[in-house]
Parts: sequence; C-alpha cells; structure tokens
Amino acid sequence: METNAYITFLVLATLLVVIDGQIIYRSGRRYLENSYGDAAAGASMTRLITVLFHLSVLGVLALLSTIDSGGDNATEAVVWKLGITLIVLAIAHGVTLTVLSRIRDNQVAERALKHPSPPAAAETTVAPVPGQQGGNPRVSPALDQRDPYSA
Repeated sequence: METNAYITFLVLATLLVVIDGQIIYRSGRRYLENSYGDAAAGASMTRLITVLFHLSVLGVLALLSTIDSGGDNATEAVVWKLGITLIVLAIAHGVTLTVLSRIRDNQVAERALKHPSPPAAAETTVAPVPGQQGGNPRVSPALDQRDPYSA
C-alpha cells in the first residue's frame, strides 16, 4: 500500500472512530444519568467507557493498517480496509452498548434494593347497576359473581 493510500485510510478510519465514540458518549451519558441519580456520576462512567472504546478500536485499526489487503490498486486497498474497519466498529459499538446496558441495569437494581416502592393497590372497576338512576355503584360484573340483570 502506498503512503498516500495508507494515510488516507488512517485519517478516514480515525474519523469514523471519533464520530462513533462521540455518539456513544453523548447518548450513553443521557442513558446513564437517570440510573445513577447523579448526572456527574453517569457522565463520568460514560467517559471512562468511551475512552476504552476509543483505545481498543484505534488499537485494532493500527494493527489492521499493517495487513496487506492484496488489492490491485491503492483505491481498492483503502476501500477493503475501510470495509473491515466498519465491521470492527460495528462489533465494538455493539459491545459498548451491551456494557452500558449492563451498567444501567445494575444501577437500577441497586436503587430498587435501596428504595423499594410500595406495592400497587389492586384496582377495581366500578360501574353503575343497570336499572338504577344515580344510586350506588357496585363492583363491575367482571369482578362480581352475581348476575347483573337479576333484580
């Protein structure tokens, strides 16, 4: 791979990684803010995960850039390597989303254990008795075993 093609690949691949990392950071920050209860803690955890994402994907790209693609010309080589880069980026993105989801699930579960919510009261449907004007409502026929039409 000639030098211009090599540099083109590195610039384009790095740009893709940075853009995807920013998407993960901004979306992940909002995703984790509510689960931590503290916006700063959620942003901090998202920042750490985003840095891990950047370092791991850029490391894979550095290794990928040294592999000979075997293309006939420089353009084919760059396109081939960008295709592999997109696949690696998709896998890394999926893994990062899984990590964010697990962190959020753990935080929500921890919060539920610390602050259990009271059990919901059983809901009953109240309907008027057929044939009565205004009068006393009673439990709907679905919940009452008496025949609503026998008076």
